[in-house]
Amino acid sequence: MNPETAQTTPPTSGPILVTGASGYVGGRLVHRLLESGYRVRVLARDPARLQGRPWLDKVEVMQGDALLPETLAPALAGVSTAYFLIHGMQGGQVNAARDMSVARNFAEAADAARIGRIIYLGELVDPTARLSPYLRSRHETGYILRQGRVPVTEFRAGMIVGSGSVLFEMVRYLAERELLLVCPHWFYSKAQPIAIRNVLDYLVGALSQPESTGKLLEIGGATRLRYADMLMEYARVRGLKRILIPTPFNLPHLSAYWVHMITPVSYNTVMPLIEGLSADSIVNNEQARQLFPDIQLLDFERAVRYAMIKIENGDIESSWSDALVTSAGDIQPYRFAMVEGMYIEKRQVLVDLPASYVFRSFSGIGGQRGWLYMDWAWAIRGWMDKAVGGVGVRRGRRHPDEIWVGEALDFWRVEAVTPDRAMRLQAEMKVPGKAWLEFQSTPQSAEKTLLTTTAYFEAHGLFGFLYWYAMWPFHRFIFDGMTRALAQRAQSLRAAEG
Repeated sequence: MNPETAQTTPPTSGPILVTGASGYVGGRLVHRLLESGYRVRVLARDPARLQGRPWLDKVEVMQGDALLPETLAPALAGVSTAYFLIHGMQGGQVNAARDMSVARNFAEAADAARIGRIIYLGELVDPTARLSPYLRSRHETGYILRQGRVPVTEFRAGMIVGSGSVLFEMVRYLAERELLLVCPHWFYSKAQPIAIRNVLDYLVGALSQPESTGKLLEIGGATRLRYADMLMEYARVRGLKRILIPTPFNLPHLSAYWVHMITPVSYNTVMPLIEGLSADSIVNNEQARQLFPDIQLLDFERAVRYAMIKIENGDIESSWSDALVTSAGDIQPYRFAMVEGMYIEKRQVLVDLPASYVFRSFSGIGGQRGWLYMDWAWAIRGWMDKAVGGVGVRRGRRHPDEIWVGEALDFWRVEAVTPDRAMRLQAEMKVPGKAWLEFQSTPQSAEKTLLTTTAYFEAHGLFGFLYWYAMWPFHRFIFDGMTRALAQRAQSLRAAEG
């Protein structure tokens, strides 16, 4: 930033703009800003992707694309501070070039709008070390923003402990699935992981700390440890026993392929990060602690426990907040993803009916009515469960059409019901982990409803991993057929009323 041309009196009355609100950090940041009493505006290339966010009706949504500079002016008009949380998820020259272009466009548009400040979340990695293209672009993005006329507060964070963090998911699933792990040399690099709630503490706290303006601040958690230590600490929290065998080799490509095979993280996503893990990622400048002394940093163990509590309680808000489609052209009939440490399979179909009929269709399944598709497969699964001491499917349901929270439904327990909108079931059959089945009826218009069937599974250990992939081929048939059958039953309910 040029101190001779920088704006020195940032406005404070305008709304706060959040870019990247559909992402993990951005989505939670919006919620925290609203809780703190700020007016929030979000920028989205496709506002429809924000449907389902619990904060959507409390914010101003502006459509725009940072690759198209002309679309940024309306979003930045009157803004006091903008959070820049836009970046590519993978490395490579193409994504890096795009990120640089986006940063330049945003810095110029922010200057033209005369906003008070940009707050950017970058990466805590030694800039003198050999970095992957992805990590290098993150540092260069911050540099480009700081060269503009608008003051910038850049936070640099290491591994974020919480759902949505690639490195945390990598450590988590290696610990869950590997009894014996041969560790390349990068596993013994030093790091300072930080809990997602502490990242949000800093991001929001900067708004009320004017001395953070124009600063580059390194942030980390209360614990400095190696990635191998994180794996062992996670295993201890989960009650798992693991053995690590160190090697003197980095082997980034082989490591990326192994992570790709064992965890939900793809090769293209993890490879750029592993390339940079040979460098330490620790806080060397304590200025952030001096500016924000009231932030109580969590150590790695507590951060992991907080993340696991959310999973154990079935608090899968991030997956519920996935972008929902709003037109037939955008519907993806099948999607598989990993969110909040969960395997998530989602199926969607557009039904030409009001939401109430769709809700009545899925809230009436099970019991004597059955599951509408391949009932014999559900029966076999129930017999298998009964044989190993589980509840089986003979419990049925209390009423053929009415559904209450807390009642049994075959080998499920009704965990949540939103009239005319949703029903969530938690599995009580014997499985190596925790499983949920959720149905949603999302109105698209007065006579159109999006029916969504989502299966969640939180695997426990190697057997949970093997169980999921053993069952996955059957899920493709059973849940696809059940979703279609639910849509047909909704049509039948409408026809029966004449």
